[in-house]
Amino acid sequence: MNLFADQGPDENSAPVCSAKGCRAPAVWVLAWNNPKLHTPDRRKTWLACEEHREHLSQFLGVRGFLKDVVPLAEWSAADR
Repeated sequence: MNLFADQGPDENSAPVCSAKGCRAPAVWVLAWNNPKLHTPDRRKTWLACEEHREHLSQFLGVRGFLKDVVPLAEWSAADR
């Protein structure tokens, strides 16, 4: 899974928070899926900085989409 695909023109740049307008470094991965659209094992990801982790988690949680919140370093290590 490539977390960096939509991060901008420089593929080697550090991942940033997915919150609208935020350019802070991401430190969390929010794994989610929409059960109406995705198979149960499919995981989409949003990235979050410390400031937006709770807000983004609540947004996904209220909808029943949030599956897991993992530190980015752990997620990246598991992806290799």
